[in-house]
Amino acid sequence: MKLYYLPGACSLADHIALEWIGQPFETHRVEREELRSPAYLNISPGGVVPALQENDGWVLTENAAILNYLADKYPESGLGGDGSARGRAEVNRWLAYINSDLHPAFRPVFRPERFVEGEAAQEALRSTALAKLRAYYERLDAQLTGREWLTGTRSFADPYLFVVLRWAMAKGVNLEGLDNLARFQQRMLDDAGVKAAMQQEGL
Repeated sequence: MKLYYLPGACSLADHIALEWIGQPFETHRVEREELRSPAYLNISPGGVVPALQENDGWVLTENAAILNYLADKYPESGLGGDGSARGRAEVNRWLAYINSDLHPAFRPVFRPERFVEGEAAQEALRSTALAKLRAYYERLDAQLTGREWLTGTRSFADPYLFVVLRWAMAKGVNLEGLDNLARFQQRMLDDAGVKAAMQQEGL
């Protein structure tokens, strides 16, 4: 398998999951200017990361699909839940929350100029988006009460949470008082698989 990634992007979640699984894989670093190149668009027609290419040439895109695929391919990793339908649903509940609700909420923070014109309007939009993001993290902090991992056991939702926590810290989201998230972040930073993925990505 080969993972196409952009350092620090949401593809880091897949990179960590692969490290946790412990099976052989390759990585290919995609530079930002390479995303729209004909060669990469042939791999990922949307021009985004991650993309996972199997040895027979089959390519899978979309983070949620890749993480679920890895959990199904390597069930012994336990990343898809406890093996029950309800356990898998809980993992996907939090994956969906991060992927579909929280992740897109960063767009006005990363690129406000895509939404409004003028510096004052862009800063106002960014401030509103940061306040909205705080609410998302409050819910995640509450979910982690009494838990080390989002669903109680380590799953593929946890690396994605780690990624968006890194974004929050880099972009100034107010995380004050969210102690469960702070403990989770430190636990991830101390993890050997997380360290290996981050070192390879130069983070």
